[in-house]
Amino acid sequence: MSTKLLHGSAAGFKDGLFPPHSRRGFLHRFGALTGAATLGFSGAGAFAAPTPIQGFERAAADPNSSKDWQPVSDRKIRVGLVGYGVCQFGAQFGFQDHPNVQVVAVSDLLPDRCSEMARACRCAKTYPSLEQLVKDDSIEAVFVATDAPSHARHCIEVLRHGKHVASAVPAMFGSLEDGEKLFAAVKSSGLKYMMFETSAFHEDLTAMRQIYRAGGLGKLLYSEGEYFHYMETPIDSFKGWRVGLPPQWYPTHSNAYYNCITGGSYTEVSCLGVPSRVEHLKPANNPYQNAFGSEIAFLRTSEGGMARMAVSWDTPGLGGEKGRVRGQRGSFDGKYEGLEKQVPDIRRPPLPPGMSPGAHGGSHGHLTNEFINAILQNRQPLVDISMALNLTAAGIVAHQSALKGGEWLKIPQYKL
Repeated sequence: MSTKLLHGSAAGFKDGLFPPHSRRGFLHRFGALTGAATLGFSGAGAFAAPTPIQGFERAAADPNSSKDWQPVSDRKIRVGLVGYGVCQFGAQFGFQDHPNVQVVAVSDLLPDRCSEMARACRCAKTYPSLEQLVKDDSIEAVFVATDAPSHARHCIEVLRHGKHVASAVPAMFGSLEDGEKLFAAVKSSGLKYMMFETSAFHEDLTAMRQIYRAGGLGKLLYSEGEYFHYMETPIDSFKGWRVGLPPQWYPTHSNAYYNCITGGSYTEVSCLGVPSRVEHLKPANNPYQNAFGSEIAFLRTSEGGMARMAVSWDTPGLGGEKGRVRGQRGSFDGKYEGLEKQVPDIRRPPLPPGMSPGAHGGSHGHLTNEFINAILQNRQPLVDISMALNLTAAGIVAHQSALKGGEWLKIPQYKL
């Protein structure tokens, strides 16, 4: 199946093929489950504590998260924030708390959400759309937390208006062509682009990256990553884009357990998918005509090693984003075991005082800090355009492989 055909889901939005998953209907169905996390309950007794959407569990407070922090500049970057959906993502990454940021404006397509976002981010100026916000000449950088199918298009629009851009995952949605357009836009602009891949600043992955850079792992011979997120009923989403989502179109949380450790890429893939028992993951019930709720990819890495990267929506039980690695000089699965006697400092970088690490394993604040510092220091951020596309493209090709019964397919490579 061609990449163009895989991206044909856009027609589903236009033709009304998505089931009607309104916010009201979603919350009614989910009650005290995931949707209730956006409402909260007061008092005790009748209701149990609401279960947060996976990934948004509050990380344990770290009293040492700002230890040894030093500012890199006294300048404030003027930032616009776009997107305040069911996860309230635009306000979740602490831009409003960073000492080198002034939140100039916020935007969401729904007026009530836009107003809520303005209050959460302590910002007075609002715009009804990203297209209006990017025309504001006072804004230097924009964080795009819109629907996944729009990420590439929205980031290109931001760059076209001369602003740095950061994006929620994935970099592109089922379309390698969109990735090529985004890559060209970033290169021609000379501006900073960063994808906010949460696994990149997990505590364990940060340790793996530091040890790898110091030589303590050697060449990685085998890597594993897993993104297990049970969704028998899909999380509410703009125009229902999560309904029937092919698992490997959302691969970055697992793929990071190689890319974000080594800076390398995947070169080829064989992937198998399992037809799902879940209703919205049956071809007749979703606009992607997708049958798979779990897809397991076996990949060759740019170092010549191997990786197994799994994404699953339809298997209850153990959940989360996690991984482990084995290299020529050592391994890491919760702790380092290997030949290196002097391991480097494996702590995450310090955060500015008053800035929370946030959710997704305490990664949110670190992603914002990395993006802002990259602008201030005029350097490439950790998850730059090359890494973002390498993280995402491997999953798009993996889904193509699954549709072909596991056929080995080459993966495009991106390098600045």
